Amino acid sequence: MKLVIDESRCKGCNLCVLVCPYGIFREGTELNSRGIVTPILDRPERCTNCRLQALYGRMLCGVCHMICPDQAISWVEEKPFEPHRVEVEF
Repeated sequence: MKLVIDESRCKGCNLCVLVCPYGIFREGTELNSRGIVTPILDRPERCTNCRLQALYGRMLCGVCHMICPDQAISWVEEKPFEPHRVEVEF
C-alpha cells in the first residue's frame, strides 16, 4: 500500500500535517494547477498503515484519512516489484 494525495480534491487546509503522529506530511511550497498549496509527502515510508496493513489485514492508523474534510487522502495498491524505501526505526 502507498499513500496518495489527490491534488484535484485537496484544498490545502494542512490538517493532515497537524494530526499525523508519524510526521509523514509537510506543508507544500508550490502552487498546483488550481492555485492551491497542497501538502506533500515528506517521509511516507514511516506510515504504519502503508507498511503493515497487508500484514495485519486491517487499517492501523488512518488519522490523516479520517481528518481530511475533502477525502483527498487514500491508499492505493503498489504495483508488484515497485521499488520503495523502507525505514527501520530503533
